[in-house]
Amino acid sequence: MVAGETLADMFRRLIANHGPITLQHYMGESNARYYAANDPLGSAGDFVTAPEISQMFGELIGVWLTDMWTRAGRPAGVRYVELGPGRGTLASDALRVMRRHGLEPPVHFVEGSAALRRLQASAVPGAHWHDDPGSLPDDGPVLLVGNEFLDALPVRQMVKTAQGWRERMVDWQDGRFLPVSGDRPMDAAVPPHWRDAPDQTVIESCPAAAAVVDEIARRLARHGGAGLLIDYGYTAAQTGSTLQAVRAHQKVDPFAAPGEADLTCLVDFAAAAEVATVAGARHLGTTGQGDFLRALGIQTRAAQLSNVAPPQSSAIRAAVHRLIDGDEMGELFKVMGLAAPGWPDGAAF
Repeated sequence: MVAGETLADMFRRLIANHGPITLQHYMGESNARYYAANDPLGSAGDFVTAPEISQMFGELIGVWLTDMWTRAGRPAGVRYVELGPGRGTLASDALRVMRRHGLEPPVHFVEGSAALRRLQASAVPGAHWHDDPGSLPDDGPVLLVGNEFLDALPVRQMVKTAQGWRERMVDWQDGRFLPVSGDRPMDAAVPPHWRDAPDQTVIESCPAAAAVVDEIARRLARHGGAGLLIDYGYTAAQTGSTLQAVRAHQKVDPFAAPGEADLTCLVDFAAAAEVATVAGARHLGTTGQGDFLRALGIQTRAAQLSNVAPPQSSAIRAAVHRLIDGDEMGELFKVMGLAAPGWPDGAAF
């Protein structure tokens, strides 16, 4: 990148010199720039994640991980690993619960943002950081969680045209970025069951998400452990672009200002489960976030907190509603459980 050049400038230069870029390239570069310099979370940021809504979310994650560790026989050398830990809020709440049950694992964060690493260091002193899951320690069991991590990884889109399947690209035309169809035939890259789909059908895949799940599953299979991947997504194959951008808590045009908004896509949990199984992990199940949190006792925990702090009762009820109800996060967000062979089944699946 040329000094002083914005990401939009760089994309325009690349397109002028080499033609349209892939959507996967566009999304990957945009999010890398966005997360490198921003704290996007909270009311002053661009979006709010479940751990920021209520301490109950992280606490129940901690309960689930502690229960898995206990029923697995309390193996020594276990580590807590979190992918994309935000401000460290989830880890702080989960680790607090773990300590009450005699579990104080070393903490390892996979985080590429320098701005967020600084916040995480304040929330969880003594944490260790990694740029990607491949650099995590590989000599013991892990208790892993990834909340809203996979959705920000760059997707590849294919679109059916009158000439056949083409990769979806991003071009600069008439003073704006916009998606276009590539000129190279891509029929061989399309799963057989989609090849005869109607024109204008769009399908998505996420090679980066598949690579992350494969890495996690192989570590679980080799060294033991369990994990939860939590994100908004779907469990049955579907078509259509799910690309969206959020800025200041509002949906905006994903192509308007690259690097200045959070770009995400829905996670294909069926594909993730298949990858994990092939890599040797056990897929414990995938369920809605609402059902998962209900099964772990969020309503009981909410009642306890309300009894301790009656003035906060209405805020606690509002948080529960947002986390578990179907018209909020309860159904759109999914929770996928993974475990090593020989580890127990997970509660709530």
